Amino acid sequence: MRYLPYFGFALLLILADQALKLYIHFNIPLDGEIPVFGDWFKLHHTLNPGMAFGIELGSEYGKLGLTLFRTLAVLVIGYFLARAVREKQPRGLLVSGAAIWGGALGNVVDSTFYGVFIEGNATPIGAIEPPFYPWFHGQVIDMFYFDIWKGYFPEYVPLWGGKYFSFFPIFNIADAAIFCGVVAVLIWHKKFFPHVTEEEERKKENQPTQEVE
Repeated sequence: MRYLPYFGFALLLILADQALKLYIHFNIPLDGEIPVFGDWFKLHHTLNPGMAFGIELGSEYGKLGLTLFRTLAVLVIGYFLARAVREKQPRGLLVSGAAIWGGALGNVVDSTFYGVFIEGNATPIGAIEPPFYPWFHGQVIDMFYFDIWKGYFPEYVPLWGGKYFSFFPIFNIADAAIFCGVVAVLIWHKKFFPHVTEEEERKKENQPTQEVE
């Protein structure tokens, strides 16, 4: 029962994430959008074949490698979350870890299954169609679009040169959960890891002071 609040919270995030993604898929055409608050916040249907900010891995096996890496990351995060629950770590850390785990798993669902079950979603890999295609080649559905600034990067900018970019990239509930979880850990890390902070303070106190001649 001690695991239920945190893994249950993660499951709710995954269900909400998947429900909204499927709603966007079936109700908004690709590249279509619905204004929410004026022109600056919209629901915009787009597909992300790669990582954050649309970065893609090269070669026909790049997407497969990315999906497998994400899956491995989900397993590792889930293991550490379960261990943290057993060790009765601070509740804020457990909630943050659950948000990160749920968000990561939500995007893994897209990458693993959407290429098979959603027509036209599989990441294009040219004329090559290995036996696993389109398993593990699904594209993540993104929809939250903050149109604060938009334009094209100069061609000389590495990775993003010549690409269209908005000030806040398009993201989904899973991305937001991961971001919020990581930010919470960074902000309250001293509270979440008090033993580490105490150990650092002891080391500082035991360091010999250097006299200035």
